[in-house]
Amino acid sequence: MRNHPTLTPAMPGNSLQARPSRRRFLTSLAGSVAVPALLGASPLIAQDAAAPTPPPEDAGSPFSFDLLSEGMARAAMSPPRNPEVIEGFLADLDYDGYQRIRFDPERARWREPDVGFRLSAFHLGWLFETPVHLFEVVDGQSRPMTFGTQDFDYSSLESVEIPADTPMPGVAGFRLNTPLNRADIFDELVAFLGASYFRALGRGTLYGLSARGLAVNTGLAAGEEFPRFSDFWLERPQPGAETLTLYAALESQSVTGAYRFIIRPGTDTQIDVTARLYLRNDIEQLGIAPLTSMFLYGGADAGEFDDFRPAVHDSEALVLTTRAGATIYRPLNNPPRLASSYFGAMSPKSFGLVQRTRDFSEYLDAEAHYEKRPTLMVEPLGDWGEGSVRLVEIPSKLEANDNIVAYWIPDVDTTAGAALEFSYRLSWGLAPEGDGSVDRARVVRTRVGKGGVSGMEQDTDRRKFVIDFEGGLLGELPGDAEVEVQTTAVRGEIAEAVVSRISGTNTWRLVLEVEAPGGTAAELSAELIGYGHTLTETWTYQWVKE
Repeated sequence: MRNHPTLTPAMPGNSLQARPSRRRFLTSLAGSVAVPALLGASPLIAQDAAAPTPPPEDAGSPFSFDLLSEGMARAAMSPPRNPEVIEGFLADLDYDGYQRIRFDPERARWREPDVGFRLSAFHLGWLFETPVHLFEVVDGQSRPMTFGTQDFDYSSLESVEIPADTPMPGVAGFRLNTPLNRADIFDELVAFLGASYFRALGRGTLYGLSARGLAVNTGLAAGEEFPRFSDFWLERPQPGAETLTLYAALESQSVTGAYRFIIRPGTDTQIDVTARLYLRNDIEQLGIAPLTSMFLYGGADAGEFDDFRPAVHDSEALVLTTRAGATIYRPLNNPPRLASSYFGAMSPKSFGLVQRTRDFSEYLDAEAHYEKRPTLMVEPLGDWGEGSVRLVEIPSKLEANDNIVAYWIPDVDTTAGAALEFSYRLSWGLAPEGDGSVDRARVVRTRVGKGGVSGMEQDTDRRKFVIDFEGGLLGELPGDAEVEVQTTAVRGEIAEAVVSRISGTNTWRLVLEVEAPGGTAAELSAELIGYGHTLTETWTYQWVKE
């Protein structure tokens, strides 16, 4: 299962390929104090001979977001550096050995009284072969945060000799803990681990989908590039502080970046992100605020899995709300082949991947508890201009694979030398703002089956779509109200559309019978209107007909 980043980390290999090439570059900024390199002499790492000599560990270096940005802009003007290479027992760790290593909670940083955040590190090794460097920022001065074998518990690790009290060249990533659900327990809050992936929790949720710093050429013929966060600077939290601010340097073959994250724990944990990007090479498609999730089966796509669970997914739909107030609801699929859908918008109000079904009985998984996986919404801060939200759906046979990707494609210049800045808010929780329309009836379920009259033998290749709506003005209307159906179909035809209120409920049901040629991907949409108003969210769907 994928409940916990220590057990099953969010990895770029779960995206479009079985194990894509992960970019591991540490750019040398000679003469700059913005990105100091933690490359101290250590038996656990092979260093590039051209690496600059690091400052003494107790010597602070001036740090600010602007200094970091200036350094990353200069880095984009030079070729990327070769990756660092770990050696010794770090390089020898396999999957089983890596899973047995735990960070010692007594060695967590910031354990002082009244400090509301604690930091622990992920161990290097296995898939995490390139060190990530952490720095602490106090009063505008940064100093390296060092870790060694004394920070980890190896008691469950067999047949591996661990050198005592040996400094490490860096870490694989880190997690932050805070009293999220109870005042007396420091729960996990956020974890940064693998390329530019990170995950966060709102109150009462379990780890599910991931966010990324950036998506580059996802699902394109040339192959996806995976930028990575190579260095982090964390502002030391003051006693009583309710937020934590950290910064990151992003590195890849084609782009560098400076990132700022302001983290606010809560019922809906919010992370305000500012991304400053500097393009080293031309990029065919740039994905801003990318989200990565898993949909195996359930709802509209029941699949052919021989499994007692009725549904298995971290997210069940994409939701997009436009500035004009329209809310698009798109159920997710596990398609027979790679599929993409594009939703054009002018500076959207929000978009994200949602988990609306919150009853245990809908999943029946007593270990994964998919009903507790967070929804993640992206709210642009400022004007993003024209662009589109892209949804990528990848065929998958395993729930360990993240096969859903969604991100914003800006309509901007993405050629070498371009400098871009985007700000946005990520909200993680059971029902964060933006997860659906606030005044129109919401889509509560979509079911798909063979067309025609149910339970009767008939010769038809139509597909039946059943969409249930609840809430808003629609829920208050009587069954004989004048409600109309508004539909569209691209590469297909809606042969029949019937809407009615389900007796004894406040639920309205729309049934569509759809025809499409074989080998096509029909794009469908539907909404209910009446009395001069749009009464529902706009339901959309991609039907891939083999």
